[in-house]
Amino acid sequence: MAADLERTDMTLTARELMDRLVGFPTVSRESNLDLIDFVEDYLNEFGIESTRVPNEDGTKAALYAHVGPQIDGGVVLSGHTDVVPVDGQSWDTDPFKVTERQGRLYGRGTCDMKGFDALALWAVPLALERGIKRPLQIALSYDEEVGCTGAPPMIDHLVSMGLPRADTVLVGEPSMMKVVTGHKGGIGYKMHFRGFEVHSSLAPTGVSAIMMAAKLINWANEVNAENAAKTPSDLAAEFVPPYTTLHVGTISGGTAHNITAKDCYFGFDFRIVPGEDIAAWQARFQAKLAEIEAEMKAIRPEAGITADQYFHVPGLVPEHEGKAEALVRKLTGENARNVVSYGTEAGQFQERGYSAVICGPGDIAQAHQPNEYITVDQFQQGEAFMRRLVDMLAE
Repeated sequence: MAADLERTDMTLTARELMDRLVGFPTVSRESNLDLIDFVEDYLNEFGIESTRVPNEDGTKAALYAHVGPQIDGGVVLSGHTDVVPVDGQSWDTDPFKVTERQGRLYGRGTCDMKGFDALALWAVPLALERGIKRPLQIALSYDEEVGCTGAPPMIDHLVSMGLPRADTVLVGEPSMMKVVTGHKGGIGYKMHFRGFEVHSSLAPTGVSAIMMAAKLINWANEVNAENAAKTPSDLAAEFVPPYTTLHVGTISGGTAHNITAKDCYFGFDFRIVPGEDIAAWQARFQAKLAEIEAEMKAIRPEAGITADQYFHVPGLVPEHEGKAEALVRKLTGENARNVVSYGTEAGQFQERGYSAVICGPGDIAQAHQPNEYITVDQFQQGEAFMRRLVDMLAE
């Protein structure tokens, strides 16, 4: 047992850990290194070495650590360290300070998902104290909120370094402590339509990037209607909505009302039902782009389309007799079958051969909201869950 473990004044409670983590304003556009420094120091207090996996420019890092015997068959507690912005939101409290009111803990990330991160770190001294016989691993990523881009290099590094192989991964996204065994996958593109400017009175001789982009957006509406009209597969029927969806959330472009737009920029995302071929959706998308681009170039060869893929999140496919599902059902007593339509890092772990599920405290409806909160009851349920997990690893 590490010497510091005997000094209870050095051991932070789960709530104190959440206070510390929320206090780091790790909005995805900013660095998370101050938080990673804190986690690294915290683990060091218990004699636990951790490994950083930095991003390309070194402004952010993921971190993973191994607790317990150097054997295979452990459990990974997976969370992300970044949070969404508070810009433009009306908060009644300081978003980067946990405030307790009427049974709720308010603060950015309390629900999504620094509450779970705190519980995972709190489990470390518990695991050491109990003398676990199966390992516990901590995996904290960055940039989950902008496309789950930080987890894959961390997972690849974890595997390539020869760390004992865990057989289950618990991703602690807010699920009200219910077992979530499946989620949709996602692909996101940053679109740039390049037109050719002419006075709008001569519109047929130019190319409006906005009006050509509208053809792709209209295609998305048509595909959504087409998918909604189909009879869903048994797996798709469990999702809301029960089909793959296409979506455009932001758009900008143009110079003036009387000039054909030279540029149009927007995001174009797919939310794909597990079991459907992502490559087939990509091919269909590229075929539509080629069709529209050919129309543009027939008017002005300078015109064109650029589609830069900026995220690719594989779906989480429900596993037949999956180890992760069996473990969490045993810990929670929860038997219902649950799937969600948003993406998580669980699919990325599963893609690399891990058995994975989602289970964490808090309500996803609170994620990203002004006055985000997790209830005290949910947080306490998370504490009880971690105690049971550690007890099971000590058996």
